[in-house]
Amino acid sequence: MREVTVSRRIDATAVELSSRFDPPAIVEAEGSFTVADVREDGDATVVVASGPGMSLPLRFEYREDALYYTQEGEQGPFEYMETWLEFDEREDGTEVRFRSSVSLAAPLPFGDRIAAWKRKGELERALEAMADAFQTPRGEG
Repeated sequence: MREVTVSRRIDATAVELSSRFDPPAIVEAEGSFTVADVREDGDATVVVASGPGMSLPLRFEYREDALYYTQEGEQGPFEYMETWLEFDEREDGTEVRFRSSVSLAAPLPFGDRIAAWKRKGELERALEAMADAFQTPRGEG
């Protein structure tokens, strides 16, 4: 299993970020999958993510001031995947941090390393989408 962490300061409050980036928007922002279905399951939101030749359910739950999500069941590319999305509000914006642990389901040499590299790219794309959503276009600020 491998762990990756990415973070970025974004000029928005935690409430603004959470309102704009709900579970389906996070999946879309990561860029590898599209949202095929969304359903509520008790205190969780399950987003079925669809990509080339596969779909996987992702279970999102709010825990301890963070959004936690994991691949649900055994469908999908990971043997194990969990991600924490955390917001740390400051005077100059919000520090947004993704922490993710991944283990690839396929027995490939360096499989977990490849999965972590890909996961890091997804999380960096999500941070970029969040920053872009709250960036004031030049000449309008």
